[in-house]
Amino acid sequence: MPEFSILTTRKRAIVALVHSVIFLLIAARQMVAGKAAAGIWISSPVSPGTWILCGIFTVVSVILLWLFALSRDRMEKLYFGFCAISATSGLLRTVAGDHTFHNGVYIRVAMLLSAVLVGLLVVRKHSRVLTPTHPISIETV
Repeated sequence: MPEFSILTTRKRAIVALVHSVIFLLIAARQMVAGKAAAGIWISSPVSPGTWILCGIFTVVSVILLWLFALSRDRMEKLYFGFCAISATSGLLRTVAGDHTFHNGVYIRVAMLLSAVLVGLLVVRKHSRVLTPTHPISIETV
């Protein structure tokens, strides 16, 4: 079994995968909706929701970068790296606005899609059933 340091069990890997899928659906919805992010560096007033979103993206980005640094297995590093890039691009898009960083929405979706694919591989690694060296026979008594 690989030396995972964070996604150490199948249950943890599934929870991480479910989170990735949910955030992928949210990012895909934002991409399809096409609502432009105004950014916080403009002269017009910024809504409280935008500030809250910046705070959430900041906290999530820092945590994911920390998990990336803690991870040992390359699949685990890839997974947390993709998630961290996604969250950081969401933060940059929210701060800078779409007029400056419109590709951030596409980067988010691509990185989350990649994280889901790697997450599936991690779950698959945990789900492998070891075949016994001696076949088990059922004897009737």
